[in-house]
Amino acid sequence: MRIAKLLTAASLLLTLTACGNNTDSADNASAANETTVTEEEHDMNTETIYQLTEENVKLLGRTYFDGEKLYCALSGSGAEFTFNGTKCSVVVTGDSNAMSPTAADNQARVAIYVNGERVVDDMVDNIQEVYDVFESDTPETAVISIVKLSESPMSTIGIKEIRATGSKIAPTPNKDLLIEFVGDSITCGYGIDDPDKDHNFSTKTEDVTKAYAYRTAEKLNADYSMVSFSGYGIISGYTNDKKVEAQTVPQFYTKLGYSWASNGSFVPANIDWDFSKRQPDVVVINLGTNDDSYTKTDSERQQEYCDAYVEFIKKIRENNPDAKILCTLGVMGDRLFDYVQLAVYNYTEQTGDSNVSAMKFDVQLPDDGYSADWHPSVTTHEKASDKLAAEIKSLLGI
Repeated sequence: MRIAKLLTAASLLLTLTACGNNTDSADNASAANETTVTEEEHDMNTETIYQLTEENVKLLGRTYFDGEKLYCALSGSGAEFTFNGTKCSVVVTGDSNAMSPTAADNQARVAIYVNGERVVDDMVDNIQEVYDVFESDTPETAVISIVKLSESPMSTIGIKEIRATGSKIAPTPNKDLLIEFVGDSITCGYGIDDPDKDHNFSTKTEDVTKAYAYRTAEKLNADYSMVSFSGYGIISGYTNDKKVEAQTVPQFYTKLGYSWASNGSFVPANIDWDFSKRQPDVVVINLGTNDDSYTKTDSERQQEYCDAYVEFIKKIRENNPDAKILCTLGVMGDRLFDYVQLAVYNYTEQTGDSNVSAMKFDVQLPDDGYSADWHPSVTTHEKASDKLAAEIKSLLGI
């Protein structure tokens, strides 16, 4: 298998042609017999270009297809498909940060997997990238996954097309379980590839696939959807004192995401998410770490957080009527967890809906190490995913 990254703005469509000479009919028949190519052989030697529609690929997380590209903003969003053939390439387009040298720490990070093996791990630093992800002398069957590793506020991507030499590609089947994770930097995998707590944010070191949410989905063999933004909370984003109302998750929960980087006409905050596509079985909320930087020990602010949390649960329930809702907190501090529990209690009292519960994560330990900006290490994320997976199993009775 050859893996290469090619930068190009055009593609050649390969076709096979068979030509006979124009002598007598017997000669023509003989020539035709000699050059006839079966349909299967033609498919296996012809490059076909596919758009990323639901007919061709399984959509991962919240994505948006505008008729030309599949746009991905949120962490973990992307596409997956099966392929049988000799070569496959994926064409990815960048946004306004892709060509900006000053935006190197905010560009999108993308991974592509072949049969579970990561064969591409790249920062999208061009308007268009062509990734040759699979090549073989003989036809082989493979599952190919394209995953945006970094979060949406900094950058978005478009997946323009799949170029496949072989039989028709097809979506992989849905798994039995779908879990939606609503969170902040912990869910995004902030700094997880940088084990220096004194370093700051960069999308280069952000990898959602190593974070507790993605790992929980893997352990439960579940499909996932992430709605997460670093520094965001329920009533305030991360702050030294003053409330940062612009950085709150509830305002974007019903949208495709949020990004300050421009990407043509694609503005995720302006696109409503279609909740009828597929209802999650479980919605996990992990918000409060950034709110705590605002509330601290102020009881009025803490109660404000609790009241807003109740309203957020109502919004989630309105859009996911049958899902179990699990409210969590604690990996980077558990001071607000009592108010999470109170929010669950108050919500149930107000609505009669008892299909909501709370779970406290264990606070990260110094011995397990830290990632950038004191964020959880891989070890901490693994422990958190073990605890969360066990809790979800208990809730679902599996």
